[in-house]
Amino acid sequence: MKFATCIHEGREKAVVVQEGAIHPFEITMRELVDGGLGKALERGAAALRQPGFPLDDVALCAPLQPATMRDFVAFEEHVEGVRRSIDGQDGVVEAWYEAPRFYFTNPYTVNGPGAVIHPPAACHALDFELEVAAVVGKSGSSLSVAEATDHIFGYTILNDWSARDIQRREMQVSLGPAKGKDFANTLGPWIVTADEFDDHRGGDGFFDVLCTVEVNGDRVGHDSLANMGWTFESLVAYASRDSWVHPGDVLGSGTVGNGGCLAELWGRRGEQTPPPLQAGDVVTLTVEGIGSLSNTVGESRPSPHVPPARQIDHVSARPGGARA
Repeated sequence: MKFATCIHEGREKAVVVQEGAIHPFEITMRELVDGGLGKALERGAAALRQPGFPLDDVALCAPLQPATMRDFVAFEEHVEGVRRSIDGQDGVVEAWYEAPRFYFTNPYTVNGPGAVIHPPAACHALDFELEVAAVVGKSGSSLSVAEATDHIFGYTILNDWSARDIQRREMQVSLGPAKGKDFANTLGPWIVTADEFDDHRGGDGFFDVLCTVEVNGDRVGHDSLANMGWTFESLVAYASRDSWVHPGDVLGSGTVGNGGCLAELWGRRGEQTPPPLQAGDVVTLTVEGIGSLSNTVGESRPSPHVPPARQIDHVSARPGGARA
């Protein structure tokens, strides 16, 4: 089934999408996910027995307000290209192969289909990132890969918008990208339940689905989820190690290779070709078995000034120093 979120009769509701129509629930997507996949499928079947409304008559919101968002880097080709773009180094660091690495991104800046994305005022190198995200539907801690299978509710498309120039400066401090990433991400257009998406799974456990990205109608990149370094079950298991995953958590696959973002292409070509995104550009991500997710780039918004760090005399500041 495909579960989406829209404003219906003046309030936000979860809906089932089928054959160009929506069939609403009287609950939100978080409530639907919290009840688990089995219960959601029962509710969906009941909703489909009721009259529907044309999908074109409503505007879809982000399908889910995540509890947390972890974003992985599960595509080797992406890591190689972006590393060259960010710090000029070739190859992939050995630590990448050891385990599926991730960072926590911002659940408070989630956008939906059709939303206008406003980059930071200091950004001059705006980029998209084509990803697929798993939505957790069941709590668990230190799960095995096999156990993690039953904890995935479904899958959606994720665009992890990136301010590459800000990110490049921030990551010199050897922490995460922070303000290079947390200004916006997009989820949608809906969540395809795990049982339905499993039809695309190959014998090795990976999904053989085509992922493409277009800017203003021109294809920029394409790849298959079959090229991930780890399965989604492995991502869930690793996220839960010595910790927890809970319903409503979102886990991004990381950006696909072969042009899944501009920075990868910049790193391989040694120049910003294609150029950074500009106001008015329309970015469309399409994933076989899920659908398409489009957003328009808007103008930057002004940001309040934050002063740089004050510099102190470290010797005199220590106990027993010059001020003692």
